[in-house]
Amino acid sequence: MTDTPANALAVSERHALADLMAEVGPDAPTLCGTWTTRDLAAHLVVRATRPDAAAGIVIGPLAGYTEKVMAAVGRRAWPDLVAEVRTGPPRWSPQSLPALDRATNTIEYFVHHEDVRRASDGWSPRELDPAAVADLWAEATRAATYLLRRSPVAVVFAPTDGPDAGRERLVKKGSRTVVLAGPVGEIVMAKYGRMTQGLELRGAPADVADFHAFPR
Repeated sequence: MTDTPANALAVSERHALADLMAEVGPDAPTLCGTWTTRDLAAHLVVRATRPDAAAGIVIGPLAGYTEKVMAAVGRRAWPDLVAEVRTGPPRWSPQSLPALDRATNTIEYFVHHEDVRRASDGWSPRELDPAAVADLWAEATRAATYLLRRSPVAVVFAPTDGPDAGRERLVKKGSRTVVLAGPVGEIVMAKYGRMTQGLELRGAPADVADFHAFPR
């Protein structure tokens, strides 16, 4: 028996996203604002292969350069662009190391896979295997405090599956509280401001609205 690679979920979600992109084509909608699948694919390729431009994803003054590089990458032939998404970080990239791939790409590719799935009518949450749920939970809780730092309300995760099913975890302090109760995959999507299904948000209506509205 071989050990499961640390980045197994990052790899499987990357491949599944590439499969879905190939299926729906370059002009399909996503949950990433006005981005089409072509725009999303260009973003992922730049993030994985162009460290000179990827910084602009999170550093405002560099955003213009990033947009220019993304536009150039996005003009590549669609099959080639999808193949680059599938390949992921090149061997020279630190992200190609399984541990770093897991830390930086597990949530990235899960959320963006869902961004394409959920942009079409008739979607429903996937049934994830226990190992995938455990990986998502580990990565979702690791960076929760940082990602939710702008939330105007306290945030509590209450997973109904995974290794902490039935337990509550406070991930953001505050005087008003919203509890996210449901499957780990849906908690992850809510954490990133995406649409969910089967997730209960407990709290005063105004507090829940504030949680939905704050900038990630």
